[in-house]
Amino acid sequence: MTSEVSVTISVNGSEVTVPEGATILDACTQQGVDTPTICYGPTLTPVNACRVCVVEVEGNRTLVPSCSRPAEDGMVVHTDSDRVRHSRKMVLEFLGSGVDLSQAPEIMAWSDHYGADPGRYAVADAAIATMAQPAKVQDNLFVRDYDKCVLCYKCVEACGEDAQHTFAISIAGRGYGASVSTEYNTELPESACVYCGNCVGVCPTNALVFKSEFDMRNADQWRPDDQHVTTTVCSYCGVGCNLELHVQDNQIVKVTSPDDHSVTSGNLCIKGRFGYQYVNVRPPS
Repeated sequence: MTSEVSVTISVNGSEVTVPEGATILDACTQQGVDTPTICYGPTLTPVNACRVCVVEVEGNRTLVPSCSRPAEDGMVVHTDSDRVRHSRKMVLEFLGSGVDLSQAPEIMAWSDHYGADPGRYAVADAAIATMAQPAKVQDNLFVRDYDKCVLCYKCVEACGEDAQHTFAISIAGRGYGASVSTEYNTELPESACVYCGNCVGVCPTNALVFKSEFDMRNADQWRPDDQHVTTTVCSYCGVGCNLELHVQDNQIVKVTSPDDHSVTSGNLCIKGRFGYQYVNVRPPS
């Protein structure tokens, strides 16, 4: 049996040993260093889209994305230098200047942490801004609210090789005109979409959101602090997918699946993710 090859790097002055092939982000996490991420997901291939996870590596001319850069033996990494903090602050300001982050608490918390002021880059002409787009409501499953989209590509990856292999969506357009779109902007029912909702499951900003949550938020009835989560096994087939039932006022309001589950890795089919309404039907008294 061959022993596992490891590499040792320095993170903020402390040595960290990780398996060969692990990323700088893996090393930071192991060391207990909290690193902001947006486009990164534990079950997704890094696409280096947001650049909010950048760190400084001694000997490198530019900052490097920690989520995709492999750790190399002898690396000296700084995660909280002035250069890193300035870069992260500007990335968060750029994101906040063009989209609505009101339902992205983690991103908002990092913005506060770095003192980001998105107003410095606010777009004067709202007609060209991403947030000018109305929400797309086509069914009772999920809503596409692109005024909240940060173009992180996580939904595209989940729809593609990382999970569903449907390839129903991609990024179309450029600049403020860029958005997640089906091929030739086809309506969802006519597209390749199979309504698995795995795109919804990985969205960090609620640009893709359960219709139930969308409606409850609009009615000022969404109370996540009053919700409890129950883990169970999906009853639709014999695969054994784990479901996390989010319950408010004795009603299931949405369904997710844990990223670390050996069967699902956070992914579900249309039945598992959206087929829970029958549970909420109460027989007449």
